[in-house]
Amino acid sequence: MAVNVSQRSFANMLGIVKRARVPASGIVERECVMPTYKAPLRDMRFLINEVFDYERHYKTLPNGEDASPDMVEAILGELARLCENTVAPLYQSGDEEGCKLEDGVVTTPKGYKEAYQEYVAGGWQGLSHPAEFGGQGLPMSLNLFKQEMLGTANWSFAMYPGLSLGAMNTIQLHGDDEQKQTYLTKLTEGTWAGTMCLTEPQCGTDLGQVKTKAEPQEDGSYKLTGTKIFISSGDHDLTENIVHIVLARLPDAPKGTKGISLFIVPKYLPGKIGEDNGVTCGSLEKKMGIKASATCVMNFDEATGFLIGPANQGLECMFTFMNSARIGTACQGIAHAELAYQGSLPYAKERRSMRALSGKKDPDAVADALIHHGDVRRMLLKQKAIAEGGRAMIYFAAQYADNMISGILEDDQDKYDRWDSELGFLTPILKGFLTEKGLEVANDAMQVFGGHGYIKEHGMEQIVRDARIATLYEGTTGIQGLDLLGRKVLLSSRGKCVRDFSRKLLDFGRKHLTDSDLRPYAWKLLKIAAEWNYLTTRIMLVAAKDRDMVSTASHDFLMYSGYAMMAYFWALQAKVARDKLENGGNEPKEFYEAKLATADFFFERMLPTAKGHADGALKPTKSTMQLAPEHFSFDYE
Repeated sequence: MAVNVSQRSFANMLGIVKRARVPASGIVERECVMPTYKAPLRDMRFLINEVFDYERHYKTLPNGEDASPDMVEAILGELARLCENTVAPLYQSGDEEGCKLEDGVVTTPKGYKEAYQEYVAGGWQGLSHPAEFGGQGLPMSLNLFKQEMLGTANWSFAMYPGLSLGAMNTIQLHGDDEQKQTYLTKLTEGTWAGTMCLTEPQCGTDLGQVKTKAEPQEDGSYKLTGTKIFISSGDHDLTENIVHIVLARLPDAPKGTKGISLFIVPKYLPGKIGEDNGVTCGSLEKKMGIKASATCVMNFDEATGFLIGPANQGLECMFTFMNSARIGTACQGIAHAELAYQGSLPYAKERRSMRALSGKKDPDAVADALIHHGDVRRMLLKQKAIAEGGRAMIYFAAQYADNMISGILEDDQDKYDRWDSELGFLTPILKGFLTEKGLEVANDAMQVFGGHGYIKEHGMEQIVRDARIATLYEGTTGIQGLDLLGRKVLLSSRGKCVRDFSRKLLDFGRKHLTDSDLRPYAWKLLKIAAEWNYLTTRIMLVAAKDRDMVSTASHDFLMYSGYAMMAYFWALQAKVARDKLENGGNEPKEFYEAKLATADFFFERMLPTAKGHADGALKPTKSTMQLAPEHFSFDYE
């Protein structure tokens, strides 16, 4: 692409062009780098130390003794250095090179293997897993902080160790002692990796259609035969072995989801590294984004596997993996919002175009910077609001995850069930809402750049491409909506989960309604809490007579729930920021002032969108369902 001198000078000014060379053709070529990732440690510390008081929280956990403030600070600092200096620089180059499949061998992009080795050498994979298997035994929340930072730096890279975590959690909860010793130790070390193998060519969400067969053998093992598709990290060259967690059917299994079992199927059997076990990568998917993540078609040809958990209860066991993956995917929403913001903000401060409507802001320059224009500020504040509001939602849920794991460590089934249920309500909201909003604000960031955002040089288009998958895998947004409204709200709790969480909004509203500074937030939270419960009750009543209501209302209900939940966490952050401005805090006053300004923007400019979702959710199903399937057409001749 040709570029004139003024364009090149402008790009160099932004730090976007690393080098320009003039070939024999005389056309200047540009070599560019992505926006520089900087770990948002200040905001992370604010949430950990000042909003959610993790120091006190960790003292209540059986595995929280070592998670002192100094330890947490050291972990965040070291991880930031790894992400900023090693992982982030591979983001664009990995996208351009992609993964390759040659002669049955999958190779990752240049630099990935070395970066993964550095990650493993730091002990990061076992951060929150038991010491008896080689881990550090720290609370699960620290692992979520790690996932967010690693994923923002380079989501494609983060997927390799991320998929392993789900396999580790599944084996830890449902594996027998021998399976834990054999597989969990290697997975915790990071010398082996893990995957989740659910989807098949004929079925995605509807796992009752799974056809992969598992034939029992005399030695207690099974021979698995079938094909799985869309398998993230299905094959690669980062580890010496890959442990697949596979859904399959036994010969006498009942039909549907009640006849699915779960199996451990290693690429190489333990003790036989390099010997064929009938597990091969048939092809790599050609994808829109996350191209440095190997998404594979995996073939199992009488591959030796081992039953994990009870026969025909594989789907229940797999939900351990799926919930872990869904919370991890929710991190992707805020990861892309954060990276997009870090890219578009410097551009908006440097790029000059026209004069601000309220008068010249940079009178000595030819034009004012983009950041002085109201619509550009709107897009920047949306990115900031979603990244920081979503981070608060994730960090709150992380405490629930810690409590749930405590139930396992203390062998307290009631405690585990309680917190698993609490987290189960949050999971579809986090996954569905945050990934949708992350994609939305990634598009806003590209819009800040105008035409420059559509080309590779500035890196915005890659963030959009990578963000798109987050709304699709681990259950589309539609599936999250059905899970939330149909299963969690209507079927399992008859609205109790909404009543329980909305009580937090009511309590905040009542407590601060007489506070002149917090009254605007308090009043709106009271109205949202009432509307959220009214919405739930109305849908419940209509759905009793018209079951289609659950499906037609689910997306709007999910998005409304996301806005309602984020509103609470922005009000909470505003309260803490106001307190710190008055009484002194750990961060500069500008940080707290920015929190208050962003909270104002969210409540004034973003929260009103929730009302539209509430109205849409309550509309009769007729407008959606009345058109007969045969009348859906693009050709009416």
